[in-house]
Amino acid sequence: MKASQFFISTLKEAPADAEVVSHKLMMRAGMVKKLGAGMYNWMPIGLRVVRKIEAIVREEMNRAGAVELLMPVVQPAEFWQETDRWSKMGPELMRVKDRHGRDFVIQPTSEEVITDIARQELRSYKQLPRNFYHIQTKFRDERRPRFGVMRSREFIMKDAYSFDRDLDAAKGSYQAMAKAYRAIFDRFGLRYRAVAADSGAIGGDLSEEFQVIAATGEDAIVYCPGSGYAANMEKAEALAPAGPRPAPAHAMEKMPTPGKATCADVAELLGVPLATTVKSLVLATDEVNEAGETVKSTVWLLLLRGDHDMNEIKVGKVPGLDAGFRFATVGEIEEHFGCKPGYLGPIGLKKPVKIVADREVAVLADWICGANEVDYHLTGVNWGRDLPEPDAVADLRNVVAGDPSPDGKGELAIERGIEVGHIFVLGTKYSKDMGATFLDENGKPQFFEMGCYGIGITRLPAAAIEQNHDERGIIWPDAIAPFTVVVCPVGMDRSEAVKATAEQLYADLCAAGVDVILDDRGERPGAMFADWELIGVPHRVTIGDKSLKDGVVEYQHRRDAAATKVAVADILAHVKGRLSV
Repeated sequence: MKASQFFISTLKEAPADAEVVSHKLMMRAGMVKKLGAGMYNWMPIGLRVVRKIEAIVREEMNRAGAVELLMPVVQPAEFWQETDRWSKMGPELMRVKDRHGRDFVIQPTSEEVITDIARQELRSYKQLPRNFYHIQTKFRDERRPRFGVMRSREFIMKDAYSFDRDLDAAKGSYQAMAKAYRAIFDRFGLRYRAVAADSGAIGGDLSEEFQVIAATGEDAIVYCPGSGYAANMEKAEALAPAGPRPAPAHAMEKMPTPGKATCADVAELLGVPLATTVKSLVLATDEVNEAGETVKSTVWLLLLRGDHDMNEIKVGKVPGLDAGFRFATVGEIEEHFGCKPGYLGPIGLKKPVKIVADREVAVLADWICGANEVDYHLTGVNWGRDLPEPDAVADLRNVVAGDPSPDGKGELAIERGIEVGHIFVLGTKYSKDMGATFLDENGKPQFFEMGCYGIGITRLPAAAIEQNHDERGIIWPDAIAPFTVVVCPVGMDRSEAVKATAEQLYADLCAAGVDVILDDRGERPGAMFADWELIGVPHRVTIGDKSLKDGVVEYQHRRDAAATKVAVADILAHVKGRLSV
């Protein structure tokens, strides 16, 4: 490709609404142009990156035995009504009507449609296992699209779906996809972790997220440096403390804490470690009748150490809270505690509540909590002596760095990541809802065991940039760079020697199968170099009159601090030798 035939549209400054590094650099490099809230045009430079990502994904999916098809962006509502996701998905699901008044969705994912294909086409166990995938545009009507293509409303995703005869076979399909995903992300040339994850509302059993490591990532990744353990924050288990609960050493005492409504403020006032305080979180569960009316509400008190944060996913697995919970209203809190939030505790309640203690709190002695009276807290609180044992003990909190690893092989560390892939076993969630069955060896109908495997195609360029950039711009890994090599002739329009050498090297690289662009625009060296450093092409060869007189050209990798002089006769071999290094 020659630059004069291509379209390059760089900017010196990022638009004011660009928030994160990837958004700023993608806009400045001319990769994307904003069309509307959460919607972007993929410009030629950006589309080349997307197509390279798609090609790697497609090759590895095909190698793993998956079969490509293509499902529509717009799907009839009746399939989503079969699984009840028409009502459950909420406002993120874009609903539209055609001219006849029939309901449709702009698909955010394709479980329903692929299950419909399976129930029509896969009739016998002899046709299993089967894995279908497609690479298609998706739409999710995000309440607040942000961070450019990182959290846009329209995006491209690769989603795949496996169909098996039983759970053991489904787990085999899952493992095949786990292996394929590792091959895919290895080829991208990005630092990533595969972490154990919670499947969320979509359902499932086995589950892993693929996270690109980046300091600006939205997700917290928990891992053990001394082992292979890794999980996302929702999934990472906080082990129960070792050893028995210490015996009480202090009497319970009511202490004035005027204006101190947080654990941190109370600890500072009393001059004690934050870990000796206990925070009170009040939740509620509702029982409803067939008409959807609330007939009974139960108030729950969760107790966590003051230096720990509640993990809502874990709380949602506590028996009694696993059917759904909400935060209690101020009215419910005052009715049960006789006090406003900020000074709550489990002692001196006005009405009984269900008390669930985090594992750490269950073994605390002489702890501090609210006295259920404004401007007062209790110190020296102990289980058994001052209040009954909790109704339940559970892992309710986010882990923190330094916690013991669940595999017993060291301490946990935490880093940030950007989720770009997710694989999980769905089980029979969709096949049962849609009556999707096959006939087994005995001629009896059985529900398909399904798996689901997604990769955010258009999220990956942003994740790669968040991981690979500097003050000058993007630094692409070879595999997904818009161009692998750029040839920069200085004064090409004034020197026949420069022009001839540049065009010969360009032709040689093309013949060798290298994805190369020749910058024949006639730009000044500073402007030319700035463009390609911003765009992030990993390998650059500069050809100038002065260096040619010495029989050399200059090679520089995007990460190199300075250029290397290479003999003209050796430059082709030198560049080829540096590719993917």
